[in-house]
Amino acid sequence: MRSRSALLARYPTRAPANADRTGHTGSVNRSAGPTRETPTSPATPTPRVATPTQATTLTAPGSGPAAPAYDVAAVRARFPALSEGAAHFDGPGGTQVPDAVAEAVAGALSVAISNRGRLTPAERRADDIVHACRSAIADLLGADPRGVVFGRSMTALTYDFSRALAKTWGPGDEVVVTRLDHDADVRPWVQAAAAAAATIRWAGFDRETGVLDVGDVEAVLSERTRLVACTAASNLIGTRPPVRAITAAAHAVGALAYVDGVHLSAHSLVDVGGLGADFYACSAYKFFGPHCGFVAASADLLGELHPDKLEPATDEVPERFELGTLPYELMAGVTAAVDFIAELVPNPPATPTAGSAPTPRAAAGAGTTPAIPATLRRERLGRSFAAIEIYEAALRRRIESAVEEIPGARLVGRAPERTPTLLVDFGSPERNDEVARFLAERGVNAPAGSFYALEASRWLGLGDTGGLRVGLAPYNDDEDVERLVAGLRAAAAAGPSA
Repeated sequence: MRSRSALLARYPTRAPANADRTGHTGSVNRSAGPTRETPTSPATPTPRVATPTQATTLTAPGSGPAAPAYDVAAVRARFPALSEGAAHFDGPGGTQVPDAVAEAVAGALSVAISNRGRLTPAERRADDIVHACRSAIADLLGADPRGVVFGRSMTALTYDFSRALAKTWGPGDEVVVTRLDHDADVRPWVQAAAAAAATIRWAGFDRETGVLDVGDVEAVLSERTRLVACTAASNLIGTRPPVRAITAAAHAVGALAYVDGVHLSAHSLVDVGGLGADFYACSAYKFFGPHCGFVAASADLLGELHPDKLEPATDEVPERFELGTLPYELMAGVTAAVDFIAELVPNPPATPTAGSAPTPRAAAGAGTTPAIPATLRRERLGRSFAAIEIYEAALRRRIESAVEEIPGARLVGRAPERTPTLLVDFGSPERNDEVARFLAERGVNAPAGSFYALEASRWLGLGDTGGLRVGLAPYNDDEDVERLVAGLRAAAAAGPSA
């Protein structure tokens, strides 16, 4: 049986030199160089009137002590876009942005900055932004900052990695993809496999429940499997597959595991090592950040891959995968987004361990959120996501109960483990679009479509058009849910248009 290292044996292993915990790999001047879904709403809703702050103490069933208080009113107050009045159930396509993120982006653009280095203040500022961002993502995902690769989007990065990995494939090799995945974790592998004369194997899932089980993947594995690509959570129906079991099955036959974590990372604390993901891909704009993507992997594994790049560009890891100059202002915004999540719930006073230092700010004036000591951020992220999961699950159950009673509405997929994402089918593509327009006219943003989960939509019998998607985010509140449910009931009562 081949080991995962043997899959890449044609390339020498190269570890990054002089790397520290923040991902610094020395002072190097980098050469300069140069989506998924975008739902829209045709209506301009009436701005909501601010309500007094109310904190909710949440307790998970059987969890013992109450979870940290989650103050949704205080959370909402940090999102300027919510003052426009819309009820946003379009979070799976991209969340709204808190003030601290916008300020961080503006702050990075409002001070002197240049290509990375350590000579001038402008160079050091760019370099510090990059390392602070890698550290923030590492804390968010439980990953090594030396293995965090940034790119324009998760889709673009997955194409880059598919081409790099395909250099190790040939005739007779096999790549496994699933019918549950977003096309960004399907088509790059299908096309790369075709270019390498490798074979694609498809793993289906249960059409009735929406469950993708490890057995579905094991059925298409063989000693010829080189890579398994699977989602950590479906952006269409919310299903959370048993990723750890799937990656273990892939590793058992000597294959690598590439996990699409775009949808999961907005709702749950991720542990890349615990999931067994060799590559974990994500997008910041799904969890309050700017439009950019990243992949987390081990620095050693990245060192075994040689992507196409410019001749004068550094060969260091992870920089060898980052084509052109990095978007410093967006990376500053990503750090601010991670820090914002870490402070969503009250945290008990804590004293950083000896020698710890605050996480560096993205740039001077880059936001109002105070720097969080690096030794505390991961712990605080865990507390925040614990509260988020309980809060969002309660709202999801309310919506599900209401939809079940609406004539002509059908919930698609009811996996036991899922994110707060619902797909509702009203019987036809035209009717789904009509209900989405009906809601949008009333300031409720819940778009209809397949949202690039094309294979899943087809597998579920919904063709290329999917259904009406209702996706919750941490800033949704009871009033949002009431407006959504009232809109769905009114649309059902009105019936199809003539």
